[in-house]
Amino acid sequence: MIQLIPAIDIIQGQCVRLCKGDYDTKRVYGSPLDMALQFQDLGFSRLHLVDLDGAKASHVVNISVLEEITQKTRLEVDFGGGVKTDDDLRKAFDSGASLVTVGSIAVTKPELYLEWLSQYGPQRLILGADVRNGQVSINGWLEDSSLGLNDFLTPFMQAGNLNVLCTDISRDGMLQGPSTPLYRQLMADFPQCHLIASGGVSSIEDISTLDQAGIPAVVFGKAIYEGRIDMKLLADKFLTSNP
Repeated sequence: MIQLIPAIDIIQGQCVRLCKGDYDTKRVYGSPLDMALQFQDLGFSRLHLVDLDGAKASHVVNISVLEEITQKTRLEVDFGGGVKTDDDLRKAFDSGASLVTVGSIAVTKPELYLEWLSQYGPQRLILGADVRNGQVSINGWLEDSSLGLNDFLTPFMQAGNLNVLCTDISRDGMLQGPSTPLYRQLMADFPQCHLIASGGVSSIEDISTLDQAGIPAVVFGKAIYEGRIDMKLLADKFLTSNP
């Protein structure tokens, strides 16, 4: 059964959503803690928390939101956005993150990510692979690298990386369905990968499609906030078999 991971994106301490990573499309949905508590009450056990200010600033910014959620909920939180240094990573773990998502630094300083992988272990790190037009994007999706997806992932997977969060930027926040063929291909290319699909989920049917495709986990956000998914129906269908 696919693992369901609701997402909270943060700008200036507020829960927001963007379209295709464009900061000018920001819509505000209120308190991150209130939203996290709602997810917990529905039976979710995991949360994907993204510091969009941190991603833009290239260092973690909204660490207090992470602390508040980990102190006031029982959710297992994976945190990302702006994690570029040893200090950023320590802050995230010290503030209660169970896992930390790292993307840009793995592109610009792959040797540093490999050091973190060795130091913290593959169970505590998530390699963020944000893709636009086949190329990996960095720095809050504001910049495209020259790396293709497989070229980016291969050395890290060979070094023992386990968790990969793959986001199709062209679909993120657009509610047009996930890139299931892309995720199927990734699972075929890297069978050992614990893939977390992200981007485009618009309905319970989209999640069922990913589940049927054998995708281990899915992150979704805008469909929740826009009322496109009945969260109680979703919980009833999937969470009874999830850890």
